[in-house]
Amino acid sequence: MRKRVAVVIPAKDEARRIAATVRSARAIPYVDLVLVVDDGSEDNTQDVARGAGAVVVRHSRNRGKAAALETGAAVVAMRDPEGHPARLLLFLDGDLAETAVNAAPLVQPVLDGEADMSIAVLPPQPGAGGRGFVVRTARRAISRLTGWTPSQPLSGIRCLTRDAFEAASPLAHGWGVEVGLTIDLLRSGYAVAEIPCDLRHRPSDNSLAGQAHRAAQFRDVVLAINARRLRAGFSHIRPN
Repeated sequence: MRKRVAVVIPAKDEARRIAATVRSARAIPYVDLVLVVDDGSEDNTQDVARGAGAVVVRHSRNRGKAAALETGAAVVAMRDPEGHPARLLLFLDGDLAETAVNAAPLVQPVLDGEADMSIAVLPPQPGAGGRGFVVRTARRAISRLTGWTPSQPLSGIRCLTRDAFEAASPLAHGWGVEVGLTIDLLRSGYAVAEIPCDLRHRPSDNSLAGQAHRAAQFRDVVLAINARRLRAGFSHIRPN
């Protein structure tokens, strides 16, 4: 059976970079479908993405990253050829531009069965703001709940099997999706690996917009962590 990979790109107001991201993603080996989920953009992201060769679906209003990934995975499932294995899902960010092709190393470990989900470890990003507080919070929580300590717990660039995606569904809300995915899969016995990838994206700086993004990210990450702490606690309770 032919091995297939579907790229899913959640995007909001990415008209300037989405075409380059789509074209670059189409060059990744085994990719035969690039799907952009326009999550309520106010610019012409959907038109630019479609012009670059992507299949595009659109949310009429912004519903958040987790909802965009779920929409994308559902559309991919509808497009999987009958009688063939489900495509692997490769989640990319819309602002990777020409570097998107460098996510290719994530695919082979999942195709070979060495990992159920691979996570990109990015090099330092010039211009990035923040002091790493959200990253440290996520890393500690994942380590305590699973015994595995990730290098980049918030990396959203991931490749995973359909089975792994469904095991972690429904996804954690908004920006908590990455932490939720990692915890849920590890606690369910799935294999997770981090893979270095030379990817470049638009970093969140120290502007007001950047600080607002990190605040929203922290909120969603904490919500995802607390929900899984509760779940872990209840799993130790046995009925009489």
